[in-house]
Amino acid sequence: MVLNYIWISFFIIAFVVALFRLVLMGDATVFPAMMDGTFEMSKKAFEISIGLTGILSLWLGVMKIGERGGVINALARGLSPVFSRLFPDVPKGHPVTGSIFMNIAANMLGLDNAATPLGLKAMEQLQTLNRKKDTASNPMIMFLVLNTSGLTLIPVSIMAYRAQLGAEQPTDIFIPILLATFFSTLAGIVVTSIYQKINLLNLKVLFALLGACAMVSAIIWGFGQMDKQQINLFSTSVANILLMSIIVAFILAGVWRRINVYDTFIEGAKEGFQTAVRIIPYLVAILVGVAVFRASGAMDLVVGGIRWAVAVCGGSTDFVEALPTALMKPLSGAGARGIMIDTMTTYGADSFVGRLSCIFQGSTDTTFYVLAVYFGSVGIRHTRHAVACGLLADLAGVVAAIGICYLFFA
Repeated sequence: MVLNYIWISFFIIAFVVALFRLVLMGDATVFPAMMDGTFEMSKKAFEISIGLTGILSLWLGVMKIGERGGVINALARGLSPVFSRLFPDVPKGHPVTGSIFMNIAANMLGLDNAATPLGLKAMEQLQTLNRKKDTASNPMIMFLVLNTSGLTLIPVSIMAYRAQLGAEQPTDIFIPILLATFFSTLAGIVVTSIYQKINLLNLKVLFALLGACAMVSAIIWGFGQMDKQQINLFSTSVANILLMSIIVAFILAGVWRRINVYDTFIEGAKEGFQTAVRIIPYLVAILVGVAVFRASGAMDLVVGGIRWAVAVCGGSTDFVEALPTALMKPLSGAGARGIMIDTMTTYGADSFVGRLSCIFQGSTDTTFYVLAVYFGSVGIRHTRHAVACGLLADLAGVVAAIGICYLFFA
């Protein structure tokens, strides 16, 4: 229901803004630009879905081997003490716990192509536990918020873009991104727990959160001892080695259990094709809405209004030029990436605005895209408090990014 209102709002606001530009400013290009955006994003949605087919087939096939080989169940048992608190409605030791962990681990390493099919698999497993098949359950919402908060340990792609655009130290945003995304994820867990009345004041949960804080601190310290070449080499190597290790470990587990590994892989891979086809309408809807909103000039009006409000309050407006990246990120990852690159090109990769734009890009994930794809893949129509929790986590990430950027680079 919330998505319905948001989607309608995109079109109504965009139409009003475009009409204003046409009648009062004589801008005859606005409506053609909006229509071009609808056609372009419809095509883009289809291309994304088709592009995901091979990746989904690969990873859902590997996951099926992991299920039959007992690896997913082993992960579920190991994580049960903590996950049983965050996901109290999921039975202890259920295989979905292992799938959730695999998805979160892939997101933390910035492995977008691997994270999406793992997340879709986890959402399908959560749907089997859902009593109301068209309504998001509490575990689904908690899982979605963990995704949209965008916890990323190694932002390889952002560092690569900075290097291409001539940044003197492409890795100087690594620690700020790590801190901002950590605060975003922490806020997402707390807010969702409040909505779902989950008690986080539990020894095991507190121990896990403190452990996560310690791990983040250790990573910050470790990467702080390296130069940019070492960081790029280490982060890329770890990601690729981990991915291949997972595939080989799942296959070996299947051999150990004496299952037909090849047939099991094919069985899981077939699900990948079906899932890719199923998400096409949801992608078309959300990407077209975003394209119309942006092409109408409504996004520019929002940024201009924020700049005026900050100036009236006597605050620094240095950060405002980077806000389009933050505003676009919940709507479209590709759109936010394009704005980030444009910001660095316009103001310089090493400018305050250029760096802040990169931190925005790395601090959260594409909330509406993830919501549309994940919920759409299992036919969820009523999202309950998922959008509110996801956006509050995004807001925490944006506020943290601004404060951290002023601390590091002002």
